[in-house]
Amino acid sequence: MANIKRVAVLGGGSFGTVLANIAASNGYEVSLWVRDAEQAFRINSEGANSTYHPELKLSENITASDDLESVLSDSQYILVATPSIIFEEVINRIEPFINSYNAVISCTKGIKAKPFRTMTDIIYQHLGQKIGNKVGVLSGPNLAKEIAENKVAGTVIASENEQILNEIKSMLSSNTFKVFSSQDIQGVELAGALKNIYAIISGYCHSLSVGENAIGLILTRSMAEMSNFAVIKGANPITFLGLAGMGDLVATCFSKLSRNYQFGWAIGEGLDIESAKNKVGQVAEGLNTIKIIHNEVSSSEIKMPLVSGMHEIL
Repeated sequence: MANIKRVAVLGGGSFGTVLANIAASNGYEVSLWVRDAEQAFRINSEGANSTYHPELKLSENITASDDLESVLSDSQYILVATPSIIFEEVINRIEPFINSYNAVISCTKGIKAKPFRTMTDIIYQHLGQKIGNKVGVLSGPNLAKEIAENKVAGTVIASENEQILNEIKSMLSSNTFKVFSSQDIQGVELAGALKNIYAIISGYCHSLSVGENAIGLILTRSMAEMSNFAVIKGANPITFLGLAGMGDLVATCFSKLSRNYQFGWAIGEGLDIESAKNKVGQVAEGLNTIKIIHNEVSSSEIKMPLVSGMHEIL
């Protein structure tokens, strides 16, 4: 057992599936937690996650299950790739099975309100006494469909723990997927969450054919808004010039593969929020993030006019 590296991926959605497959292809034994037994059975019997990536042949080193305890058993590294709305619930559910052996990595781009917390804040809050600083966040321009198609991409692992940085690089690097490292957890995490807002704004503006000059203006002001906010929250501004900041912002503000971009486009076409959500079909994290950030800045002196404007439109 000591020679076999085991990793648990919690969340059998589009991103969780591709992360699990890269790790498994690198020789790790991967347990993939999914929401129900039927989905687990289909993945195990078909060797594919037909709901999200029917074209992707999954490694034989992946075993899917809806049983959290068995998925976590003997897994030193736990990658959490669930929607942010259930992230804290999942962290609460895994707490009884966690000990000092484990490291927990957030792969979720979202923020929690009341009180304002990032996903790693939630990990520290519930698991910090058990795992110490063995916490990280993975973020970058990571449109899952392209990763599944082996198109070139990169990501950033941020942690204060050197062992996590090295292990995640080993676990997730491939010929087409480059993993960079950072110690700025706050910057990398807020960049990933905040850019979803601006992807919605970009999709909305593209649907209205505002013009390339306007898009350049919006993109530049988006970077200014998100980095200013993050620096106030303790992030390093240099992080926003890198892959987790500018890289992710550009990719999602111009990609029709981005759920947030698709959602913004649908709003621009005149759909209401529920109809736009249904049209996208998957969770657009930016919708919730807009509400949280708007509430956060409305009671402060922080100015984020793009956020305020899109919030008013919605």
